Amino acid sequence: MQFGIFTVSDVTTDPTTGETPTETERMRAMMRIAQHADQAGLDVFATGEHHNPPFVASSPTTLLGYLAASTGNIVLSTSTTLITTNDPVKIAEDYATLQVLSDGRMDLMMGRGNTGPVYPWFGQDIRQGIPLAFENYALLRRLWEEEVVDWEGRFRTPLQGFTSTPRPLDGVPPFVWHGSIRSPEIAEQAAYYGDGFLHNNIFWPIGHTKQMVNYYRRRFEHYGHGRADQAIVGLGGQAFMRRNSQDAWNEFRPYFDNAPVYGHGPSMEDFTTTTPLTVGSPQQVIERYAEMREHVGDYQRQLFLVDHAGLPLKTVLEQIDLLAEEVVPALRAEMEAKRPAHVPANPPSHAERVAAARAAEAEQAAEPVKEGENA
Repeated sequence: MQFGIFTVSDVTTDPTTGETPTETERMRAMMRIAQHADQAGLDVFATGEHHNPPFVASSPTTLLGYLAASTGNIVLSTSTTLITTNDPVKIAEDYATLQVLSDGRMDLMMGRGNTGPVYPWFGQDIRQGIPLAFENYALLRRLWEEEVVDWEGRFRTPLQGFTSTPRPLDGVPPFVWHGSIRSPEIAEQAAYYGDGFLHNNIFWPIGHTKQMVNYYRRRFEHYGHGRADQAIVGLGGQAFMRRNSQDAWNEFRPYFDNAPVYGHGPSMEDFTTTTPLTVGSPQQVIERYAEMREHVGDYQRQLFLVDHAGLPLKTVLEQIDLLAEEVVPALRAEMEAKRPAHVPANPPSHAERVAAARAAEAEQAAEPVKEGENA
């Protein structure tokens, strides 16, 4: 199973010091966080995509391309690529380039984002969000899978004889997740294509997460991609840890109370009860997240948000170390001990996807030619 971190790239004032990092400082901190996660042995680093303050992750492939050259093992991903407001041609080009630069050490998650004004900023209508997600992704797949594309749709100019460059590494496109918090249509889309589904449930009760994941699983099986329990699932999460639980509560409370994303709303006590946010000792985080499989089944990727709300870089790096040294080994051992042999432990790697593609090609080539087919 893969464990990692994701960033929303917020630039937030530290409520304990009153200091606000510059955008440059925040971006450099994100690079340091990803590199530290790689050195600590985490499996995934993912970045969101936003085009408005107070966020700075407006160009995910630029950041991930830099990290491809400055990390060695960690999978580089997105915790949203905006399929609705980015041109699918540019997505095809940018992420194939990242795939080549990282030697396949990447994947990406499609989503619609959580900022309504982004639609008119990029010339789109938010009321068409779901149709845009469907049409743009269908075109993206064709751009990756077909050498020459002729295409016409509702939301962009037609393509005639178009070839996206560079071509996907080894002729195999990146693995794709679809992320949605509340839209079953997106879970349906993920299931239809046999892609992964990630429910970033950081603001939601586990009952809602269970409902969305189970719907995706049923539809994955319906479309013939395997059994429901073999569907590729990821979850979001949040944690703040100190070895002493009360120290964690005392230290994190001012960040929680003042954070733009959830400050001035429910109390930290209520929020930790109703969402996956876990504030306490590493053992408490282990116990809380070990329960997730009881609700959603065996899953393949768990991402944690640890660098938000104005937390200083030093503190974030300490959180990564606690995850890597104490939480992840225990969770991995427990999750894998209970996973049935027929259920994938990880999302498919690039090497596995290439092997599957070559096996399918060999099987197709070995099929006997039907009588008269070449006449």
